[in-house]
Amino acid sequence: MFEHRTQPLLSTLAFLWRMVRSVGVAVGVVLVSLALGVLGYHEFEGQPWIDALVNAAMILSGMGPVDQLYTAGGKVFASVYALFSGFLFLSIAAILLGPVFHRMIHRFHLEADEEAAAEKQ
Repeated sequence: MFEHRTQPLLSTLAFLWRMVRSVGVAVGVVLVSLALGVLGYHEFEGQPWIDALVNAAMILSGMGPVDQLYTAGGKVFASVYALFSGFLFLSIAAILLGPVFHRMIHRFHLEADEEAAAEKQ
């Protein structure tokens, strides 16, 4: 997915396309995670679809649940989903920031290689 350090730096347009792909992957992961949360709240807690959506979205965004949970299955699901959402936040950050950090480090390596080549001459 990323170019090797011996390869030239990607053009700005190619980098922007890489970022668009990363955003697309991140959005896809969030939508699948939201769907899992909606299904979980609907099945384990018996919430109507719209209430399940609100609760899943609030947990996924880090805001916390809206409705009180009544069943043991719903409480276990909400606990696991909350932990999953915390890890998902870190994963989404890595997906979105990975290309940016790679570009910065790649540029640093290219500049360091150029300086080393200039010192040898």
